[in-house]
Amino acid sequence: MLQDIAPHRFDNSYSPDHKPGREDTVLHFRAGAVLCDTEQEALFPLYSDYDSPELVVYLFSVDDRRYFLILDENASAEENFSYVDVKKLRWSPEISGEKVFIAFTALHLWNWYTNNRCCGHCGGKTIPDLSERALLCTSCCRVIYPRINPAVIVGVRDDDKILITRYAENRGYRHDALVAGFTEIGETFEETVRREVMEEVGLRVKNISYYASQPWGFSGGILAGFFCDVDGNSEVKLDETELSVAHWVPRDEITGQPDGYSLTHDMMMHFKNNK
Repeated sequence: MLQDIAPHRFDNSYSPDHKPGREDTVLHFRAGAVLCDTEQEALFPLYSDYDSPELVVYLFSVDDRRYFLILDENASAEENFSYVDVKKLRWSPEISGEKVFIAFTALHLWNWYTNNRCCGHCGGKTIPDLSERALLCTSCCRVIYPRINPAVIVGVRDDDKILITRYAENRGYRHDALVAGFTEIGETFEETVRREVMEEVGLRVKNISYYASQPWGFSGGILAGFFCDVDGNSEVKLDETELSVAHWVPRDEITGQPDGYSLTHDMMMHFKNNK
């Protein structure tokens, strides 16, 4: 899955004392696109590639390489770099899974920093906290932590078949998927599973069991995977605002997704292999 970058080691321990050096990697985003050079193995610019950027914060490290983020929208780098939609990096076979994971995780933090420039309580300006990964309101001293949105991925089984879906056309994703959705206030994960399955395909489920989880920086989420069995009638009643297709697929006809990054793909293959 996306986070499985071994033998590389991901360390998200935060320290405000980290300052970028010339050879540190520094990421810059605009409208969900990341500055990079897809022709080079390193992919992302070094600090020395920029023209004295301001508002630089430490992100994380992978192995011995440190990664930083520029919050200044007007920062610029050498001409050989350009902005590429982060989603496109995922589908580029030349780009390693390690780099895709870095881009997704950095995007999650960039969204949080840029969406919390002002305090939601009093409207005051926020600044990075000096002791932890948080933002501090300079007016009311409110502390704002990174937001992580919980969601579920659901493998609905009917004996030797699993329910494969496709998102609605306006979602812009054309590959096989599973029932999925965000957890709402007051819900457990299991209640989210029942509600999402009923809303999207009109089915009741039972025997809900946890499978695995995955950070998914593109949506700012943490995904929790569950398998369950259809309870009673297996006739699908499709919510066409969410899905374009939902049908029962036997194990041997499951094809999965084009890459192995997603929890969804991993769950499809887990079922396909009769585990």
